[in-house]
Amino acid sequence: MASPRVEIHYCTQCRFMLRAAYLAQELLTSFEKELGEVALVPGSGGIFEVRLDGETLATNRETKVMPEAGEVKRLLRDRIAPGRTIGHE
Repeated sequence: MASPRVEIHYCTQCRFMLRAAYLAQELLTSFEKELGEVALVPGSGGIFEVRLDGETLATNRETKVMPEAGEVKRLLRDRIAPGRTIGHE
């Protein structure tokens, strides 16, 4: 089985790249042995979305609320490293 691939889709017009890069760093630090790749994918339309192997984990599309790093890490952990503690839990 291939290592999991995370994509962070972010809006370039909204200047979300720094937030996307920060989140990528957080995920790579927390899941350095589990993840195969974290990709930053430029987009438009206000998007900030995190996908795991093509499946959306967290998005601001419906709520317009940005996914928080801790929330994304918990969602990702539940998929790729269940039962493991992360950070400040």
